[in-house]
Amino acid sequence: MKNKDIRQSLTVLITEHKESYYRLAYSYAKNEQDALDIVQESIHKALLSLDKIKDPNALKSWFYKIVVHTSLDLLRKRKRLVPTEDNQFDTSENAKTDHYEDWDLRRAIDELPHKYKTIIILRYFEDFKIDEIAEVLDEKVSTVKTRLYKAHKMLRLKVKNLEVTNG
Repeated sequence: MKNKDIRQSLTVLITEHKESYYRLAYSYAKNEQDALDIVQESIHKALLSLDKIKDPNALKSWFYKIVVHTSLDLLRKRKRLVPTEDNQFDTSENAKTDHYEDWDLRRAIDELPHKYKTIIILRYFEDFKIDEIAEVLDEKVSTVKTRLYKAHKMLRLKVKNLEVTNG
């Protein structure tokens, strides 16, 4: 596939999945402007790296990987965790809206270490398969499965503790 065709495919991919990329960035950044900056920076990085694409069929996971790494870069620059906001999973007005009724679960997901949080977000909010998550994170499938299992265990404990605390 030619560079021009890859660029066009990437443009279509970004346009079709912009809400998903924004939600993922927002889950890290916790505010609209930073999430938009992450997506914009990710697009910029992707366009600069088009010649490094080995498998044009893997554009989706390749771009998700860029968004995750750009999000983590932002957090490293801040060198602090951002407190959870009530609207942490809100999306732009024209994006499809997800409704989260279990606030304890939302809070528990937000408190997970990044390597577990990313897997939960990609698996359950973006409907990625285990092998796709492994590709995005440059991890073995077995590592992703282990982290997903540990994330479930941590979430159960966190939600149980939050329920006890909240009454």
